[in-house]
Amino acid sequence: MTKPTIREIFDSMDYGTAPEGNSEAKAWLSRHQRFGHWIDGAFTAPGATFATRNPATGDILAEVTQGTSDDVALAVAAARKAQSKWARIGGAARARVLYALARLVQKHARLFAVLETMDNGKPIRESRDIDIPLVARHFYYHAGLAQLLDSEIPGHEPQGVCAAVIPWNFPLLMLAWKVAPALAAGNTVVLKPAEYTPLTALLFAEISKEAGLPKGVLNIITGDGETGAALVAADVDKVAFTGSTSVGRKIRQATAGTGKALTLELGGKSPYIVFDDADLDSAVEGLVDAIWFNGGQVCCAGSRLLVQEGVADRFLTKLKRRMDALRIGDPLDKSIDVGAIVDPVQLAAITALVDANPSGEIYRAACPLPEGCFYPPTLISGLQAADTLMQEEIFGPVLVSTTFRTPSEAVEIANNTRYGLAASIWTENVNLALDLAPKIKAGVVWVNATNLFDAAAGFGGIRESGFGREGGWEGLAAYLKPSAKTKALAPVALTDAAIEQVPDMDRTAKLFIGGKQARPDGGYSRAVVAKGKLLGHVGLGSRKDIRNAVEAAHAAKGWGRTTGHNRAQILYYIAENLSARADEFAKRIKDQTGKSGAEEVAAAVDRLFTFAAWADKYEGAVKPVPMRGLAVAVHEPVGVIGCLCPDEAPLLGLVSVMGAGIAMGNTMVLVPSELAPLTATDFYQVLETSDLPAGVVNIVTGSAAELAKPLAGHLDVDAVWSFSSQPLSTLIEKEAAGNLKRTWVNHGRARDWTQADARAFLAQATEVKTIWVPYGE
Repeated sequence: MTKPTIREIFDSMDYGTAPEGNSEAKAWLSRHQRFGHWIDGAFTAPGATFATRNPATGDILAEVTQGTSDDVALAVAAARKAQSKWARIGGAARARVLYALARLVQKHARLFAVLETMDNGKPIRESRDIDIPLVARHFYYHAGLAQLLDSEIPGHEPQGVCAAVIPWNFPLLMLAWKVAPALAAGNTVVLKPAEYTPLTALLFAEISKEAGLPKGVLNIITGDGETGAALVAADVDKVAFTGSTSVGRKIRQATAGTGKALTLELGGKSPYIVFDDADLDSAVEGLVDAIWFNGGQVCCAGSRLLVQEGVADRFLTKLKRRMDALRIGDPLDKSIDVGAIVDPVQLAAITALVDANPSGEIYRAACPLPEGCFYPPTLISGLQAADTLMQEEIFGPVLVSTTFRTPSEAVEIANNTRYGLAASIWTENVNLALDLAPKIKAGVVWVNATNLFDAAAGFGGIRESGFGREGGWEGLAAYLKPSAKTKALAPVALTDAAIEQVPDMDRTAKLFIGGKQARPDGGYSRAVVAKGKLLGHVGLGSRKDIRNAVEAAHAAKGWGRTTGHNRAQILYYIAENLSARADEFAKRIKDQTGKSGAEEVAAAVDRLFTFAAWADKYEGAVKPVPMRGLAVAVHEPVGVIGCLCPDEAPLLGLVSVMGAGIAMGNTMVLVPSELAPLTATDFYQVLETSDLPAGVVNIVTGSAAELAKPLAGHLDVDAVWSFSSQPLSTLIEKEAAGNLKRTWVNHGRARDWTQADARAFLAQATEVKTIWVPYGE
């Protein structure tokens, strides 16, 4: 076969292979062959091992040890021993080590990139040009955060020992996402890499000694899912997990009630929305990066194409032509676009899911497919929003597609998913893009771009895509906790007190749902008695009352679209009306609790003014990312928040949680103090006269123990807070696993309600959405 001439090459635009050498990686592997764990600054002797393979060739790369519960305990003990000293050296000293780690990643960049490609199967140009530079960037950035930590976030301390469980799609980058902020904040780490891809984590551990990282600060335990479960169950203070939604749900249940901090970055089914005025050629190229980057094995992959009807045929024709030009093959070939699937098990899962759902028109790229662990780039068009493949995460190089007519329909289809990780919007009308960005339920939105990441810009999801953020100040916050010590909270015991004195007129307070007073569905009430005096009755709410309250809260979702200024005016009005009835509320508190209520009422009025002030001042940020464009972090309301209010501060506690929630645009379902519920039923009279829209605040009196489960388990509630004196934290966190809603519970510890702690409440009342807007030609 004759070689083509230069002219022929230019005519065909064809190109040959460009293999990357892997001799250095092979030499490193040959020096080890069988790996133990990295514990307390050194490799342990290998135990029972399993093979890690090159997915493109099936060749065994190395043998790694299957971690046991004893191995996990040993690593956690090493981390525990090292943690206090690592925290005490201060942020500036930790910054030097993180900086050295960043430099060493750059120094060994090619070795890391080649090893990552050999172990994972992704194209070398992705690991070389994207993954490894981002790893270095994360350590540089968090070195800076460590330097500033002591002055910028006073009153906080490290969580302690952090367990990190990471996936196989970005092995070293996911390590950086977890390890860099944990170390910057003064924590120590026990990390379990994915079973399929442990090698770059082990290489990183080895070079960490050269950076001066003290022994025990970073520990690596290899193994399968059982090893990960043992680590989650171990004596750790925080769990950080990236992986599938199903495993994330199990971790939420396993950590329920333990007091362990938890962040979850889970699956996605991200919409890729193309409008008829978009630059279609650019949108096609963006889509190639969105779905075929890393073989589609990306949690935020743009796997759902929504294209406007008027250009759908033209766009799909362009897309198919581009698909046919993709090159699939040896991941170490720098000219390859799509590499191997990580393991035959994952290949079988992709194949089975597509084959089991034959709906739509299937188009597979006409490029040659090598033998082995490869799957062709695939487009399935003509689907309906409810079709299985439009709803389920395939986690492979498979794009599914449907059409829309109007922007509002695009938003409706985009949000028709249980996930909420990312979205891409393609249009030349920036007004349209910025109109849609807040309406799409996702933690990250890219405008005329896709898969943009940076250590300064928070990344993470909502709904069943998890909670918590990776990167930025908001990501660092998850590795810190308030340093103030708290006391145990004694549960309030309600007794059937004898009634010696009854009021002249019966007073039976109702529930407050949808702006109206409503009788409890069950028809039961409870007497409120203090010192033998019957003060009145309150309704005993039930599961159905919680359902009605949640429906009313959802019906008031327009509250979140009002301006902070308008929300502030109503909060000020509520405060004014409460102040006008201060003596009445003070007496009501004293009658129920026996304590003077004047100070609590005054504090409650002040607290409402505080959150009114914050309503239009809790600002987002423009993140300093290394690109020509903007990455804007905005605070959005969480949605519907259910809260079990404190018993020890019946008015101040209620207005604190309510004030923070509605100031940020949320709607609320409140279960007031059982000890002094008449305070809340008096308070809804204030709400009725303060121009608050119906359904923004709903109050269901009754037993916290009985209402906690339906509230926390409700799939249309977005977050649950509990400050009840009853031991409900375990129940709430377990029930919240149903839709992976955010929780904020007290774990039986008291809070000083005289302290506003406004930023803590505002952070819990908001989600951070990062909107990326590149600009320029």
